[in-house]
Amino acid sequence: RAAAQRLGILDGLTDRGPDGAAYDVDRAGRRRPGLGFKDFPGRPWMMMRGDVEEAGFAALPSDVEIRYSTAPTRIRQDADGVNVTLGDTAGGASVTERFDLVIGADGLRSTVRRLVFGPHEDHLRRMNYMLVAYQLPGALPGHDQTDSVILAEPRRSMWIFPFKDRPPTVLLSYRTDDVDAEFAGPMVERVREVFGPEPTGPVLGAALDVLESAKEVLFDSVEQVRMDSWHRGRVVLVGDAAWCVTLYAGMGASSGMAGADLLGTMLARHPGSVTRALAGWERQLRPSIGYLQGNGMQMRSLFVPATRFEVARRKVMVRISKLPVTSPLFLRWRTKGKAARMKNTDFSHPGFAPTA
Repeated sequence: RAAAQRLGILDGLTDRGPDGAAYDVDRAGRRRPGLGFKDFPGRPWMMMRGDVEEAGFAALPSDVEIRYSTAPTRIRQDADGVNVTLGDTAGGASVTERFDLVIGADGLRSTVRRLVFGPHEDHLRRMNYMLVAYQLPGALPGHDQTDSVILAEPRRSMWIFPFKDRPPTVLLSYRTDDVDAEFAGPMVERVREVFGPEPTGPVLGAALDVLESAKEVLFDSVEQVRMDSWHRGRVVLVGDAAWCVTLYAGMGASSGMAGADLLGTMLARHPGSVTRALAGWERQLRPSIGYLQGNGMQMRSLFVPATRFEVARRKVMVRISKLPVTSPLFLRWRTKGKAARMKNTDFSHPGFAPTA
């Protein structure tokens, strides 16, 4: 939030988290109190990626040029600048232009990273999990639209993320032993196979039925980006392109904004040396990003337990959070534990007071 404030976009963002309840459910439709996203450490906001994009576009100065249907096809640099060949993906034309600095903020499978740092395989660390995300038209059977609903089984799970002003989003996640094979056949058939052969029950069944006709579906593998350096000469990577903490960490948008915010600060601090600015930027940011990546690995077991033991451990955590005697321990973890402190820390500008 502090980074968003300095970037001038905080006023364009809002917490879409509703006041509904959170439930753990099983396939028979039985439910008990559970832990939703708002119970995670760090006082997380619920929002859509498009919210951040719209706020960012609205805050841009009028002299910033935006080009659509454009992608880099070649990047070559020397000590004084970078030559970038840009291809028009709609018309096919290309042009080569020169820049002082190239910033790749183009996601997990970054084109800038591939052109400058090498193939994706050199930098992606597979977690052997898959994600399926799409929007529901409304509430699931037996639940309100503002309810968080979680079905957690060994190697597979369903999370329903509610919003106060729009329909819920489904997140299906499951373990796989062969990521490449997941993309070989029809996605819907594969997802139904993963969540079978047991009867789906009313809640999971309704969510899978919506998948059959969903207009927009994210189907992808869970990967972290691990790199020895996020910059090379006058080319630098920011956000998922550089470090992708995965959605299990819940800090993708936040770390991307923090990285962009600090990058601007360091470039202004070292106007005569791009390389010094980038080196200082990475040196300050790396410890925090390293922690968030580790936290993403740890939080995976909460999102999708890999074994019956992890399922049982998750149930114990939920129970601790609800019992009067032990709930203060959970509250401390959620608000004052290391994960909470890190997620509430203005780690790109430690001397800046965080926004309440």
